[in-house]
Amino acid sequence: MLELRGINKTFNAGTVNEKVAIKDLSLTLKDGDFVTVIGGNGAGKSTMLNLIAGVMPVDSGKIIANGRDITGLPDFKRASLLGRVFQDPMMGTSANMLIEENLALANRRGKRRGLRWGITEEERESFKKLLSTLNLGLEDRLSTKVGLLSGGQRQALTLLMAVLRKPDLLLLDEHTAALDPKTAAKVLEMTDRIVSQNSLTTLMVTHNMKDAIEHGNRLVMMDAGRIVVDISGEEKKNLTVPYLIDLFSKASSEANDAMLLSN
Repeated sequence: MLELRGINKTFNAGTVNEKVAIKDLSLTLKDGDFVTVIGGNGAGKSTMLNLIAGVMPVDSGKIIANGRDITGLPDFKRASLLGRVFQDPMMGTSANMLIEENLALANRRGKRRGLRWGITEEERESFKKLLSTLNLGLEDRLSTKVGLLSGGQRQALTLLMAVLRKPDLLLLDEHTAALDPKTAAKVLEMTDRIVSQNSLTTLMVTHNMKDAIEHGNRLVMMDAGRIVVDISGEEKKNLTVPYLIDLFSKASSEANDAMLLSN
């Protein structure tokens, strides 16, 4: 479903501020894989997601999604292929628009727009049914502005919007990091359910080792723009945080306290 072939990305190349963010990175995700990605600050996790999403171009290498070379496609042409949820709950929705209007925009992603009524009654009923699966009471608040929702409610809505058109690939960029522990756990539970029900191929970046172990069928550890650990199957099921910390210390170029203390 996703192939990264020899990806490289350097910021401010040729200057005193040169920073190698991604170095000869290759990664293959099978259809239905749920891969958690961990690593210290500056390891290249979010940069990798940005390159996949087309937010920035690669310096070299190829990105293949569902058999299609998307390396040179701008981000808006990848919209029908990808769904993404950001760390900041404010980024995935429009605060001044109603819940139903946000959902309608997500439902039209990748489609041609025409002159017709904005939201049909059929769509409203569909949105109510979808929102009811979140168990947050949002199905009765379709005409509420999204800016009035809590951070957890907005992130749950953003997650639903990201998968509304069943993307080929779902990108989760530390999507629970800005939430309190209780709300984060609830959003992660929703994530597991939505990914499983829709058989979505998913990349989830997280700083939390416990979450990386408990979710998904595969775990990838990044350091200095490269993959240093790739664990799946029974080995992942038997992982513990102390063992993962030990792996990270051995595999990384420099142990990152922020990551080690985020559990």
